[in-house]
Amino acid sequence: MNAGDSNLQRRLTAILAADVVGYSSLMARDEERTFALVKHLMRDQIEPRITHHRGRVVRTTGDGMLAEFPSAVGAVRSAVEVQELLGVHSAGKASQEIFLRIGINFGDIIVDTDGDVFGDGVNIAARLEQFASPGGICLSGKVHDEVRDKIHLPFEYCGEQHLKNIPRPVPVYSLFHKPKGLPPASTAQPSKPSILVRPFKSAGDVQPYFSDGFTEDVVTELTRFTQLTVASHYTSTRLKDVELALVADNGVDFVIEGGIRRMGRRMRISCELVDATSGECLWAEHYDGDEQDVFEVQDELIGKIVGTVIGRLTAAGAEKARRKPPANLAAYECVLRGNALPLGDIAAETEARQWYERAIELDPSYGRAYAKLAHYKQLEWFRDMGPSDAVLAEAYDIAKKAVALSPNDPVCLNILGWVLLHRRDFEVASQLYTRALDLNPHDPEQVSYQGTYQTFAGEPQSALGWFERARVLDPLYEPSWYWPFRGLAHFIAHRPDQALVDLGRSSTMPTWVTVYLAASNALLGRSAEAETYASLVMRGAPEFSALRFATKEPYKLDGDRNTLLNGMRGAGLPE
Repeated sequence: MNAGDSNLQRRLTAILAADVVGYSSLMARDEERTFALVKHLMRDQIEPRITHHRGRVVRTTGDGMLAEFPSAVGAVRSAVEVQELLGVHSAGKASQEIFLRIGINFGDIIVDTDGDVFGDGVNIAARLEQFASPGGICLSGKVHDEVRDKIHLPFEYCGEQHLKNIPRPVPVYSLFHKPKGLPPASTAQPSKPSILVRPFKSAGDVQPYFSDGFTEDVVTELTRFTQLTVASHYTSTRLKDVELALVADNGVDFVIEGGIRRMGRRMRISCELVDATSGECLWAEHYDGDEQDVFEVQDELIGKIVGTVIGRLTAAGAEKARRKPPANLAAYECVLRGNALPLGDIAAETEARQWYERAIELDPSYGRAYAKLAHYKQLEWFRDMGPSDAVLAEAYDIAKKAVALSPNDPVCLNILGWVLLHRRDFEVASQLYTRALDLNPHDPEQVSYQGTYQTFAGEPQSALGWFERARVLDPLYEPSWYWPFRGLAHFIAHRPDQALVDLGRSSTMPTWVTVYLAASNALLGRSAEAETYASLVMRGAPEFSALRFATKEPYKLDGDRNTLLNGMRGAGLPE
């Protein structure tokens, strides 16, 4: 009986296999540039993230790599960071699109004397990588068992799959993009047509903020139809220049493309609906008319999209309750101008408020203009460390008027809900958030607002579930506030280490995020880091008061507020 070579080194480890999608085509298009770009990404961007999670790069090829990790958690976290990095790196750079497929397995492997690894554990990871969608991650059931209670991410079960040269079927889970062509799992939901609305292009006298706002409104209105899966406006922007074949690989069935041209008071809106898989144009239209007809064009456009894709407009009755459009195009443009200005920049916020006030002057019945103004009033109150709540009361009055004027506009409902949270009216705030979600049940923004509410209502686990659901609806959804609000949920769940991870992913660094970074580090006993962030807080807000900040945070439970206070005190922030 031969028991095998007893001198072979074996160990239980997590294996990550990654491969560049369409590498041969990229090389054929621009060999030198592709080689240099992939080499830079592997060496300077991806390998450091593997090392950060205690991983080891076993070997690299021109278009991929193999790495091992002592824990499955480290492997998955590394893979997520890599895919998010590439999403940011590639956004808007059609000539530099690099997508990876990643497969991860956890099992027993053989380690050769030169450090190379072999065995079924490695082979399964390589097969899983081939199953993954571009930008996606496939995990074996073993990996999922190790990480499901430790990493809060939207894992999707893809069933047991028969992998090439692997004798037994392997349970497969996916992250970010469900693989195409897999037999459906027994628990899978019936699929619905998915649509991506690319940003409409500007021409003539049309400014980019107008076409961008028009696109966002079309996306918002389409999410009302429960028969469709609609990619968010954030995904629309990130995939605006991506080749159609790669868009299809990301699970999109149909693409809307178009442009807006203005000539004096006349406006032309062109649009086409394309099958993402075949590239076939299903219909193409253009609309000519007075600039004031833009809202009627939106309605007609949405009706044609839904009618073409679904075959019939079954939700016509529900659409009677759509939000009321502004009566004045100039007022609409003013709101779009305000929306295009960045939050967190005081000068830009002042200008935005002026645009919203101008919109109200032009159209006193435009609810959304009041809602946006109310939001900025609430921000003004929140930043003020004084004792007065007069500005919050003013924000409340304006937000109430917004909902009275536009009771079916989710933006108005959500902003009134947000103001009411700060007035500690949790019951009515919950009703408003729920109403907004009912109007747009498949809009990741409405779903994630439920997470915001649950965070401050003292239900962090429920909150994280809503945040994860938003990313299931749209894997690329991550507005600037998404990650820091997830960090807040971890913070009040007494997981300051995970709070630091999500807070650190914030694309902007307003004072309130820096406060939570200081408090999280303090609760972890990292006094030097806590003091560094505390000094940044005081530099940006010299009048900062920990007690006043904690009082203004709309926590329902005193225990959550005390957790924040203890963290701020530990960081040395003044009372």
